[in-house]
Amino acid sequence: MNKHRMEAFSDGVVAILITIMILELHPPSGSDWAALMPIIPSALTYVLSFVFLGIYWNNHHHMLQATDRINGAILWANLHLLFWLSLVPFVTAWMGRNYKASLPTALYGAVLIMCAVAYTILQTAIIKEEGKNSRLAIAVGRDRKGIGSVLLYALAIPLAFVRPWIADALYIVVALVWLVPDRRIETRLHA
Repeated sequence: MNKHRMEAFSDGVVAILITIMILELHPPSGSDWAALMPIIPSALTYVLSFVFLGIYWNNHHHMLQATDRINGAILWANLHLLFWLSLVPFVTAWMGRNYKASLPTALYGAVLIMCAVAYTILQTAIIKEEGKNSRLAIAVGRDRKGIGSVLLYALAIPLAFVRPWIADALYIVVALVWLVPDRRIETRLHA
């Protein structure tokens, strides 16, 4: 099967999700700096979620660049990932409006961990189709970065019920880890 339709569909979904998120960020009614204060938590949550969606879009693109063929299992795994990504605007809006509350912060982390798990399932399905000696399999290796991210999310979720800001800090750490360019796949593509 050709991967280009799946890639185009995925790109479109991510673009729509980012659009939905910005539509949830309402401008203040006032015209001074003080009017911006109430929307700062929502704006910061939007920025974090935008970064996460950008990271997934970027890594999805690189993963598919290292992929030669897809099958039905890969298509379903991709839809599974898109499902979890589609929940990001909802948890972004809820956490942004209730940034001091435990449950929205924990649910934000639950969606993030499910996105990470879904991405890993997609990655595994591609490696299964292409083989253990494929460019993707060699590039990913043991995927310490992916495993570490899931562990940080798993730690952040219960910590959200202790202090939501600690969970937020862990979400930011994961985003920063992935913002550092991941050259594993690019290196394999150029080799």
